[in-house]
Amino acid sequence: MNSSLVPASKLVKEPYSLILGYPKATKSELAKRLAELKKLGITGVSFQGETTLNNIHVLGKGYVGVVVLSRLGKKDVALKIRRIDSSRQEMKSEAKLLKIANKASVGPKLVDSSKNFLIMEYVEGKKITDWVKDLKGRGSAAKLKSIVRQVLEDCHTLDTIHLDHGELSYIHKHVIVGKSPCIIDFESASTNRRTSNVTSATQSIFIGSALSSIVKNIIKIPNKKKMIGPLKKYKHDQSRENFDEILKMLGLDKS
Repeated sequence: MNSSLVPASKLVKEPYSLILGYPKATKSELAKRLAELKKLGITGVSFQGETTLNNIHVLGKGYVGVVVLSRLGKKDVALKIRRIDSSRQEMKSEAKLLKIANKASVGPKLVDSSKNFLIMEYVEGKKITDWVKDLKGRGSAAKLKSIVRQVLEDCHTLDTIHLDHGELSYIHKHVIVGKSPCIIDFESASTNRRTSNVTSATQSIFIGSALSSIVKNIIKIPNKKKMIGPLKKYKHDQSRENFDEILKMLGLDKS
């Protein structure tokens, strides 16, 4: 794995240009992007992570962008690069949505943004499914319950501020667990549709997913029928009281 820092000036040359302008960019587009990066203060990129594109390691890839570990001053940050073939014309809209989440203490902290880039706090940790797989020994159930509760608390916060993440049905891709869990990737988020963060996340963690089959080996999961009632009730009224009922039903309440 190549983890050495590549200076920003080298990003316009192959093979790195295939990431700066993924999947393919003209020389003039690459030059514009390099100027934009320098204006933001990015000095280099460290190509590491579990995802590979053109044999280069990156932190992640989505429909909108490619995320790489970058250097801003003396800090490591996560840099999201807008894909050339993305239907999104800019990154400012996603930055606004992440800022809304940040105001409620959810998501990686927004650092800066421009037309083609989004700079965020680098969240160190593992994707939630890998974190759960690695749980072993005494106290595993308590640790898992604590993390899941924190994730659902963040989801309830997002519901409360009317920000729908939009992708929490695939929670294995959108939660990183380090010292604490962090919901990432707000590219599909919206303030214009009905929120379903708690219901989507609960179903993804506890009902019929690869993650739920691992979770049920560590903690007792109520049967699907028992879950449906409280989830439906919450869907119609996203009150704290109805949310607490979900936590209680899942055995995640603090009592």
